Amino acid sequence: MKTKIIAASFITLSCIVPLKASAGTITGLYVFGDSLSDTGNTSNISSLFNPSNPIPPSPPYFAGRFSNGPIWVDYLGEKLGLTSTPITNLFPTLNFATPPATPFPTQGINFAIGGANSGEGNSFGFPLPGVLEQVSAFQGLLQINQQNLDSNALYAVSGGANDYLFGSAFLDPNQPQPYTNISQAVSNLAAIGAKNILVFNLPDLGQVPASGTNGRNPAILTQATQDFNSNLAKNLDEIRKNQKVNIIEIDIYSLVNRVLATPGEFGFENVTDSCLSQFPNCINDTSKYFFWDDIHPSTDGHKLVAESVLAATTPESSTTIGVLFLGALGAMSSIKRLQKRSIKSSIQ
Repeated sequence: MKTKIIAASFITLSCIVPLKASAGTITGLYVFGDSLSDTGNTSNISSLFNPSNPIPPSPPYFAGRFSNGPIWVDYLGEKLGLTSTPITNLFPTLNFATPPATPFPTQGINFAIGGANSGEGNSFGFPLPGVLEQVSAFQGLLQINQQNLDSNALYAVSGGANDYLFGSAFLDPNQPQPYTNISQAVSNLAAIGAKNILVFNLPDLGQVPASGTNGRNPAILTQATQDFNSNLAKNLDEIRKNQKVNIIEIDIYSLVNRVLATPGEFGFENVTDSCLSQFPNCINDTSKYFFWDDIHPSTDGHKLVAESVLAATTPESSTTIGVLFLGALGAMSSIKRLQKRSIKSSIQ
């Protein structure tokens, strides 16, 4: 019922396309991205080199996630009844270019790695694949296992933030732009048979707590975000038209801006500071904070992302919204606030 209410409250900002994926027909969940989608790959890899000090450290981070609890991949997978296996659980080496043959997970694979750039490499300085390289690794894994791509699965692609926050997008203008890399990753998936591809744009990087640290300029980051999102949308329109693929664009930019503008509507009290910057005081009620650290949302923030994706893939919907704007996810947070009040009343 909650999903129906949320889906009905979305505002369409672009053309509506026929729905091709639904929660009842999705057979797998494949994820390509960075720390916002990483369910354990960075932790597994870093533990190989320093078992006592994995990245991210747990605690305070949760089970290899760059947050204080489950992330959107977990929440969506739970709703769909699917578990996306971290790629690092499938083989013991770090050679993503030529992974060994291995039993292929039936419910999907998560290739996302913390620090991943949009194209090649990793902002942490590790020799690990960027988002475009992750898609290439997936292609190689299919070939080695002589496996056909599951056309009924849902494929999620996101990235680009690390290119801007850690400088590579500004350092070499001769390299492909981050939006070009993400677009190419989507096109490559479509070329090998993916029919339903989720694509996330970027939140306003000029408004994350890290935007004013380490020499970063919030105004420049905001402009870079807007350029990325505008060009990505144009590229996706071309891919949709030329490759006949169902691209479901999730407008994270509008979602986060709505949360930052009206935090109380979503049950948050602090959308300026990260919870960890207020440590240990914030631990008493982490749900007040939208940001867990200076870059990543809290698990409550991830729930909003998962709800927006679910609204685009539920069988109750007869259409998929080309670009989503979260009009009234406040319904969920209103329930959350009422629950808090009820608990406080019972205590008093």
